[in-house]
Amino acid sequence: MLPIRGFLLMKRCLSQYNVSLMMSQIPAPQTDNLLENTDYETLFAETLQMVNTRLSGYLDREAYDSSSEAAGLWEAMRYGTLDGGKRIRSVLAIEACKACGGDLEQILPTVCAIEMIHSQSLIHDDLPCMDDDDLRRGKPSVHKAFGESTAVLAGDALIALAFGLISRETPLNERVSPRLLLDVIGDFSEVTSVRGLVNGQYVDIQHEGKPFTAEILEYIHTYKTGALFRFSLRAGAKLAGAPESVVNRFTLLGQKLGLAFQIVDDLLDIGSTSEALGKTAGKDQLQEKATYPAFYGVDASREMVARLSQEALALLDDTEGMPAGYNPSILKTLVGFIANRIK
Repeated sequence: MLPIRGFLLMKRCLSQYNVSLMMSQIPAPQTDNLLENTDYETLFAETLQMVNTRLSGYLDREAYDSSSEAAGLWEAMRYGTLDGGKRIRSVLAIEACKACGGDLEQILPTVCAIEMIHSQSLIHDDLPCMDDDDLRRGKPSVHKAFGESTAVLAGDALIALAFGLISRETPLNERVSPRLLLDVIGDFSEVTSVRGLVNGQYVDIQHEGKPFTAEILEYIHTYKTGALFRFSLRAGAKLAGAPESVVNRFTLLGQKLGLAFQIVDDLLDIGSTSEALGKTAGKDQLQEKATYPAFYGVDASREMVARLSQEALALLDDTEGMPAGYNPSILKTLVGFIANRIK
């Protein structure tokens, strides 16, 4: 294997055309041709609008109850949370809940909390002391638009607000007991703390520009990206009142989809443009990040995406513990969207 610096230098010399061509050859997951001609934004237009409306409503309500002296902080929070983003974690949580027989009101507060935490992680990721990126979702990063101190505080506020949403807004009923809701909050605490996102970000930063192993690479992305994917699928199943075996299966599904998502993200950093990504392309190579293409190469990384996708589909084919009328079609289609980033 080439030394990591030599490998990265070689990758920089590859033409955009050749790498983009290789990206287009990621084997498509076999999803029984379900909705294959429907793009993500069209298929989930109503869901995305619902999430954005509810998320905006929560932020507006909280801002209205706060002092006008903090108006600039609320503006930064809205700027970093509401504009742009595919809401893929939210859609996964919603579809998991529906597949397990739950209803939207049971999962929507948690969905909005997921989006707040994801947005917080991006706000803090972009800071100069972290990944140092001036572009996010096609516009200036929060710290560029509002200043570094406001960006830090906006992220901090979103974390606390997210916990409040789950605890206050989730309706209790025969499926969601106080005990179960506490379990969900406990899971949420893990993925947002040193056992989740923060852990992965720390190890990621510590290995910039340094040799790394396959174990370190998997560790970083199991926490940094996989944690919130795992929680999204797990919370969807749990808040639907699914049995433990199903909750565990959907947790594993989230792990596989999170890793597939991250590998594709790594590949897109090589083969796409800043305009298409909405963030600075090529940053992983410039910062010598621990990525799958850097360690395994492009072809092997594509094969890993295909394998993870097939494993995810196999989990969705398991009907044990699922309610009558269970139909995994939409979730299977989401597997394809994640693997191929269909727009």
